[in-house]
Amino acid sequence: FGFDYLRDNMVMDLDDCVQRSHYYAIVDEVDSILIDEARTPLIISGPAEVSVEKYYLADRVVRQLKTKLIIQSFYNQKEQTFMIKNIDGSEFALSLQELEENFDAIVEEKTHHAYFTQKGERRCEKLLGVKSLEEFPDKFSNPWLHYFTQSLRAHYLFKRDRDYVVKDKKVIIVDEFTGRLMPGRRWSDGLHQAIEAKENLKIQEETQTLATITLQNYFRMYKKLAGMTGTAYTEAAEFKHIYNLDVVVIPTNRPLRRTNYSDRIYKTKKAKFTAVLKEIEDCFRKKRPVLVGTTSIEDSEELSFLLSRKGIPHNVLNAKYHEREAFIVAQAGRLGQVTIATNMAGRGTDIILGGNIDYFIKDILRKNNILPEDPFYKQEYERLYQKYKDKFEDEHKKVVELGGLHVIGTQRHEARRIDNQLRGRAGRQGDPGSSRFYVSLEDDLMRLFGSERIYSLMERFNFPEEQPLEHALISRSLEIAQKRVENHNFEIRKQLLQYDDVMNKQREIIYQQRREILEKESLKEEIIQIIEEVIDKDVPLYFEEERNILGLAHWLKTKFDIEIDISHLKDLDLEEAKKWIKRRVKEIYQDRERELGEKDMRQIEKMVFLWVLDSKWKEHLLIMDSLKEGMHLRGYAHTDPLVEYQKESYLAYQEMLSSVKEAVVDSISKTSVSWQKEKAVFLEVPQDYIHSSYSSLQREPQTSSKKYTGKKIGRNEPCPCGSGKKYKKCCGR
Repeated sequence: FGFDYLRDNMVMDLDDCVQRSHYYAIVDEVDSILIDEARTPLIISGPAEVSVEKYYLADRVVRQLKTKLIIQSFYNQKEQTFMIKNIDGSEFALSLQELEENFDAIVEEKTHHAYFTQKGERRCEKLLGVKSLEEFPDKFSNPWLHYFTQSLRAHYLFKRDRDYVVKDKKVIIVDEFTGRLMPGRRWSDGLHQAIEAKENLKIQEETQTLATITLQNYFRMYKKLAGMTGTAYTEAAEFKHIYNLDVVVIPTNRPLRRTNYSDRIYKTKKAKFTAVLKEIEDCFRKKRPVLVGTTSIEDSEELSFLLSRKGIPHNVLNAKYHEREAFIVAQAGRLGQVTIATNMAGRGTDIILGGNIDYFIKDILRKNNILPEDPFYKQEYERLYQKYKDKFEDEHKKVVELGGLHVIGTQRHEARRIDNQLRGRAGRQGDPGSSRFYVSLEDDLMRLFGSERIYSLMERFNFPEEQPLEHALISRSLEIAQKRVENHNFEIRKQLLQYDDVMNKQREIIYQQRREILEKESLKEEIIQIIEEVIDKDVPLYFEEERNILGLAHWLKTKFDIEIDISHLKDLDLEEAKKWIKRRVKEIYQDRERELGEKDMRQIEKMVFLWVLDSKWKEHLLIMDSLKEGMHLRGYAHTDPLVEYQKESYLAYQEMLSSVKEAVVDSISKTSVSWQKEKAVFLEVPQDYIHSSYSSLQREPQTSSKKYTGKKIGRNEPCPCGSGKKYKKCCGR
């Protein structure tokens, strides 16, 4: 739906629009869409004219740097030292000089920031053979610093088989919430290319944003919004604050019979997996079905290896082995079944105790090459159903007697909702079941948000690695850690919304204007008005300090393709000159309309207006990205970064509107009789879909492809375009 909306605002013909107005939306799994995916902007992109060699160069240099991966750093203003929190939870202080001496680059796991020390920048410059990382690899690119920063992130923040997999020599994103592969999606701002360079794969071309919107602002366009999910209560405050939606809890259809055991916490990941393995063995011996939830492909494969070594048969369900997903989940409730699943959220298939006879029969028929369209399919299905019906009913009773499905979580997720979704696989529709989570101090959640108190407690009492902690204090600490993450992510989403609201207002105006252009039969009046506005704005520049009639004549030639005798203008004052020029331009416009024909002229006006609006909006998106980068530093000057962003984005928006008018006049005035041959240029809209891994606030800036590469021009020097005006009054504006 979001991509349909963006595509509808890129079409060149009203008949190509597919989406109706936004009246009422009902969203299934509403927390997944409006909360989890809220930080993921929907982006339609097209190819950018850049070389990919710079990604390989940046990758080779980054591999040679001395980089420190930490959780987070804090600057102590009083002592003028940096407090560094290591990935193992320990902390130490370093002066700026010590930081410079010891490291080339720092990568912060918690904030996803990556930055270089001065020594590191000098080393990069030396290895690369450039004078400064602020230099550009080519005229279509960002500075070298951008590519080095993305390469650092690719190496230290994005792990293979956790954040992405390599399949068929391509990097494919793994959805962090569902564990599914997302083919066709790419990270933006060169991050995907940096990961391809890291994995030594062929790099796909870089892309440029053509249209973008966050899911938050897309769904807020609906006049009425509602949704359903089983795990929204923990996010009730955010639903109210962002979407003005109340969360109503509906009681379960049948009484819940699931037992949720208290968490067990271990010092190390190794000890945790040993305990998980033991519990799986106990259940397998009793023939009780077990569902094991992991948070990464890496963990699921490690656990699978340990089970294979023990000789325990099992099924693995993750992004790598998703082909038989529905069948594996459907049979996860059979006697003695062990299933390992990565991020079970939204798998969409109920686990029936004793197994799902429907899936079982369909699998037999498929193996025997009996297809649903075969005339005897239903007859064969019914025969097999009668044959296995009693067996499945008996198995169901045995599994119920054993206590139902047992769910084991190998790590607490950042959000309590995802844990609840995993737990919710057991005890469905009044069935018995149980669940338990195993946690270690080396887990991401504990390392980043809350293991200090528990770690010191285990150290003080000299707990052995294999001995678990089970205490109310532990459960409270885990809940506090998860609440911290939820609040942290909520603040990011809230800040993203505040910044995106600025863009959203501009987007709505541009898209509304675009729709009006599509719907109108004729744009002649609007074009004439724009021509008059451009004349009113530009002509006075030639009447300022001294009359520059030669410059004005040149401007008329370049802007409107009009040859004039300067004697017509030399005796006129400003107002008379403007009236004369307007009359002359309108006459030329009427002549061109007669030459091309009224129907073709109307089509040209529409095509040109839409094409200019789209291209200028695309450039504006790049400018806004650059504007966001570093905006948080304005806080050091005791100004509100958001207010500063609002002011500067408004100025950028006004400049864009002005440039749209100038470009429309330029294009319309230079339209030739052979315009049909050029029509394909306006209709060609290359598109791709981009997935951004974190909010647009954290994205690196892209630079406009318009760069003057020659000698620097002084503000008061003549403009090189030949207009006769000063550079600051012409192309330097």
